[in-house]
Amino acid sequence: MRSISSRDMPLSQIREALASAIPAFLADRRWFGGKARTLSSARVSDIVPLMHARLEAFLAVVQVTYVSGGSENYSLPLILNAPEAPLPAGAPFLTAKVAGEPSERVLYDAMLHESFLDFLFDAIVRGKVFAGEGGKVTATRTAALSELWQLSQGRLQPAIMNVEQSNTSVVFGKRLVLKLFRHLEEGINPDVEIGTFLTNARFPHSAAVAGYLEYAAENCQANSLGLLQAFVVNQGDAWKHTLRDLAAYYDRAAHFAIQANEISQGGLLAQASLPVTAQAHERIGSYLRLAQLLAQRTAELHLVLSSEPNDPAFCPEPFGAGELRAFCDSALELVGQTFELLRQRQHLLHPNVHELVQRVLASEQNALNRLESIPDRTITAMRTRIHGDYHLGQVLFTGDDFVIIDFEGEPARSLSERRAKRSPLQDVAGMLRSFHYAAYTPLVGDPTKTGNLKRLAPHARYWQTWVSAAFLRTYLDTSGNAGYIPRSQVELETLLDAYLLDKAMYELRYELNNRPNWVAIPLEGIASLLTAG
Repeated sequence: MRSISSRDMPLSQIREALASAIPAFLADRRWFGGKARTLSSARVSDIVPLMHARLEAFLAVVQVTYVSGGSENYSLPLILNAPEAPLPAGAPFLTAKVAGEPSERVLYDAMLHESFLDFLFDAIVRGKVFAGEGGKVTATRTAALSELWQLSQGRLQPAIMNVEQSNTSVVFGKRLVLKLFRHLEEGINPDVEIGTFLTNARFPHSAAVAGYLEYAAENCQANSLGLLQAFVVNQGDAWKHTLRDLAAYYDRAAHFAIQANEISQGGLLAQASLPVTAQAHERIGSYLRLAQLLAQRTAELHLVLSSEPNDPAFCPEPFGAGELRAFCDSALELVGQTFELLRQRQHLLHPNVHELVQRVLASEQNALNRLESIPDRTITAMRTRIHGDYHLGQVLFTGDDFVIIDFEGEPARSLSERRAKRSPLQDVAGMLRSFHYAAYTPLVGDPTKTGNLKRLAPHARYWQTWVSAAFLRTYLDTSGNAGYIPRSQVELETLLDAYLLDKAMYELRYELNNRPNWVAIPLEGIASLLTAG
């Protein structure tokens, strides 16, 4: 690796200018995770000079501290423009003005500048190292890069992806994608770690990792700064495709009625044990086949993630009493908080969900009893690395197959939590809840069409039940005797229901706080879970 040393950039003036500008700048960034919290202070903890030829660019590592306690680090790649040079078409992203000679110079977001994006790409290709005031940035390429792109193929045009997310992503010529992590945490990001593992294992249904960027402060563990991956040609994510398919399904729903005996009353595992009827195939159509294919890809992912016995970060481990108790304590706390919030907010909800609210409130003790009994059980299934935030939006649909993306895990969790080994059934529960959300979204998304919920609810339940059952059955068949699958039906049902309940409670709390018109979806899921059997 080649080391790039600093030249005389006005770092002291830059640090001074940023100190006053950082809070306002961060507050307006969609990737900043502390918008709901009050900042106590913000300071530049390190500056790493990067690019010095046509532009002066550097990485500012910013530490923000909150009034409520705790702090976070964020990465700010910035450009110090030349005097009199025109600003790019991102002037609203202006961060600070630096006093200097011969005239005023301006700092702005470097991710707006094509030359800087080319520079980052080249840094990974060439494996460069950049020394800063108190740390360094290291760029690393993997063996997969030469398979995806070679220098002889010429420049790849960069373009920022205009999507709402917690990172900043750049597409290079529809061949590669660079994801810049804005929130920095000590340790390897699971997206880098799992992505590299899957690439080395030649798993074909995730985006191959071509390289990555790291920042390390002196005498500290490295932070994942960026990830370069293969660009996946796709027709959108599985969520969008599912909603398109559901629109056609609801058009067909006008021509058939759902009978009560068409769905098992014994819960999802009982439904999954039944063969999909010809009638279900006719009504739901090709999506059942896609759900089964997605289940196969999900199980194949989990099989690969559980296949390395010699790597401590990936070797399967048994459930200990501590891990099981920690999950149950967290889930019990969530249940208590969510039911209390539901009681406080119930009078604000639409009348069409009042009956459902009462059913759910009446089941609180049932929820508590189920979770409290779990630590007393013997769990035979193994814990492995998992996706950690698995739903239809985390899967790309290529037209005839699926590619699984974004292995960072839930953004609200700490890095250590996201890297922890857990039951793959949590991923399964996440996808099953996603099917439920998809089925009901067309019915509750528009509050002016509240009549759709009552009229089409049986059709939503029919679609969601059969699709979920087909997914679960195929997942279990593909997983076979894998160590992460519980050995008994009782254990399987206990764990899966617990993860489904925990996820639905999380959803209900979110909807009560953010989208009250959507509470019917998690309420219905909770009611079904606590009355099945």
